[in-house]
Amino acid sequence: MGARPLTLGRRNRELLYLAAVGVLTGFGFASVYIARQSLVSWGSLGYAVFFFALYLAAHVVARFATPEADPYLLPMAGLLTAIGVTEIYRLGPDDAFKQGLWIVIGVGLFALALLWLRRDYRELENYKYLFGLAAIALLFLPRVPGLGETVNGARLWVHVGPVQFQPGEFAKIFLIVFLAAYLREKREVLAQGRLKDMGPLLLIWGGCMLVLVSSNDLGSALLYYGIFLSMLYVATARLSYVAAGVVLFAIGGVGAYREIPHVRERITIWLHPWTTEKVFCPTTGTKTLRQDCQSYQLVKSLYSIANGGFGGAGLGKGTFTTADGKPLIPYVSSDFIYSALAQELGLIGAAALLLVFMLFVARGMKIALQADDGFSKLLAAGLTFGFAAQTFIIVGGVVRLIPLTGITLPFVSYGGSSVVANFLLLAGLLLVSQRANVKG
Repeated sequence: MGARPLTLGRRNRELLYLAAVGVLTGFGFASVYIARQSLVSWGSLGYAVFFFALYLAAHVVARFATPEADPYLLPMAGLLTAIGVTEIYRLGPDDAFKQGLWIVIGVGLFALALLWLRRDYRELENYKYLFGLAAIALLFLPRVPGLGETVNGARLWVHVGPVQFQPGEFAKIFLIVFLAAYLREKREVLAQGRLKDMGPLLLIWGGCMLVLVSSNDLGSALLYYGIFLSMLYVATARLSYVAAGVVLFAIGGVGAYREIPHVRERITIWLHPWTTEKVFCPTTGTKTLRQDCQSYQLVKSLYSIANGGFGGAGLGKGTFTTADGKPLIPYVSSDFIYSALAQELGLIGAAALLLVFMLFVARGMKIALQADDGFSKLLAAGLTFGFAAQTFIIVGGVVRLIPLTGITLPFVSYGGSSVVANFLLLAGLLLVSQRANVKG
């Protein structure tokens, strides 16, 4: 008999892919160093070694806690964070250092989640109402006097001493856990369409939506609505719920457009970012072209993407500041980092980045299909759809496919809350994958 072909185990494949990510990170930082300083510095290798060591630690924990879990998700998360921190360093070294600290915290919580829940994460199902109420509490937290802060018209941030974070990112995870547990328990009666069984579900969801709309955080409201509707369909397989949800969204959208100035402004910017005649500018109180006032960010973002062309300007060679050093695109490292990457990596690089997101979503959906119990299946589907919807909403807004919203690109954008929350999302998918592969 012939020799059996040599195959790598799941964790060995994961380690191999992480090593490749480390090499790519080194090349990326070296390119930025050369573009910024016209020399190659050991600092670029230092960043690559740091990231590889960090993800090696995450790999060791995954090897112990989830040895049979999906081997591709952690390397893809590593690649996305490496791309993000490389571009953030190119845009502002100080922000890159802060982002690196948040990634360390995210990996630490990722490891703790795996170790804590490795025996049976389904115990979370017993605390579903606690998760639902905690989601509402987290969303309401920015409205507490003395804690909340309004940024760009939305009250999303919380200040506690020197720490600033966005509780809505964690509320998303808590709400998905609640929906997975509740829908698993009630999916049969929900499939029959009895209203009395939808009371607690609508109460939790309605509370979240009320807080989000009152905070003017309509990007997150759209994200939560999409998660709710998709998980309801997965649990019940009733298209009537989807149709009713779309109708309700349309009615709510029209009402929000008429009653909320912030929404009306976003829609107007989306439909008419350029004007040939001067319009009223609320920030200056004078009349000017819309592209020089309300739609300034969006227009500059579109110019940045167009300037990248097919092959891009190259890492570190994009133009993001004026001659006197002022930023061309405000909040470029958070809300508009995709525009910066599209300019420096071009259509090829931007498409490759989106392909990584698509592969992450595909692996997540495969995990949901492999799961053998209702809670695990709904949890994996909810986490994956939340990741996919957030990516679509921010990229769609940046390229003017949909109205622009102020949410982050998962793992890539500058922002500690988003990075940490997405590492918890990653831990959840690995835990579900571990159970599905062991049972399979």
